Amino acid sequence: MALHSAYLYPSHLRPRRSTLVKLLSIYICAAVLASAQAPRVGDIEFYGLHKVSEQRLLHALHVKPGDPLPPSKGDLEDELEKISGVILAHVEAVCCEGSKATLFVGIEEKGAPHLAFHTPPTGEAVLPQEIVDTYHQFLEAVRAAARRGSTAEDLTSGHSLMADPDARDLQGRFIDFAGAHMLLLREVLSGSSDDEQRAMAATILGYAPVKKDAVNNLESAMQDPDEAVRANALRALNAIAVLARLQPNLEIHVSPTWFVEMLNSIVLSDRTRAATALVTLTEQNAAGALDQIRERALDSIVEMAQWKELRYALPAFILTGRIAGMSETEIQKAWTSGHRQEVIAIALGPGRKKKLDSPL
Repeated sequence: MALHSAYLYPSHLRPRRSTLVKLLSIYICAAVLASAQAPRVGDIEFYGLHKVSEQRLLHALHVKPGDPLPPSKGDLEDELEKISGVILAHVEAVCCEGSKATLFVGIEEKGAPHLAFHTPPTGEAVLPQEIVDTYHQFLEAVRAAARRGSTAEDLTSGHSLMADPDARDLQGRFIDFAGAHMLLLREVLSGSSDDEQRAMAATILGYAPVKKDAVNNLESAMQDPDEAVRANALRALNAIAVLARLQPNLEIHVSPTWFVEMLNSIVLSDRTRAATALVTLTEQNAAGALDQIRERALDSIVEMAQWKELRYALPAFILTGRIAGMSETEIQKAWTSGHRQEVIAIALGPGRKKKLDSPL
């Protein structure tokens, strides 16, 4: 099973923001990826459970913490989809705590919210080879930076600028590409039949000199059938949302609607990147977005907030605390003191237990 190790560098948020939100930085673990030792299963995290119990899923997986990482995610998903009431399954290994990888198991149950994506496009538009080569060089620079532990980035310009000088130099070229090729980037993002071409276009479109010009295209790309395209669009929109909050005079509007819908996705990166972006979008004028989360994805947020993998649980926990009406100081105190269940109980309201207490 391939580890979750592609272009997934951290979302480093600006220094003036609250201490709690600074904790949102998500880092690549490169030590095990560079090691000859095959990782083993650490924690197993579940999401999408409403009626099916963790015990039934574990029984079908035949995997427990400490076991070698299974070689085929497809085989695991096939076994899970044989369970009555399970429509789709998604298994993903995320590196790493020491030599152990966390196994995330997503389930879509019959009758649960279903996230529909665009039909795969069939167009032939492609980006110039110079852009393709630069993008690949950038991916290598990010991997090298991760191995050195240089994973910080600045989003205050509305796009990522990494602290690592090699990666940052290549991102400077993305700014030039976006300014010179806006029409082609839009055409490739919306119509190319090549998934990688669309993923590259989503990244580089985020470097548009006028961010308002890129928002609609990137929001549409959040419904792309390929998860890498969605991930890059989410990342770009999160950076634009940071700029929109810092400079309201630019009148940039990033809608929370599709981010909220993606909290119900079966794909891990959809959920985690949407939660991170929603933390940004709910820092100011948050009532509308929080109402949407409460109405459309409260169970998903609560479920994620309980994960043992803290770097992925934190964004959902912040959103849960905001839904509960807590201040940022109160949320931070509850997080650091380990009082997650108390916050979840407030967010769920009277008469509701946390969803995972008594699955059928």
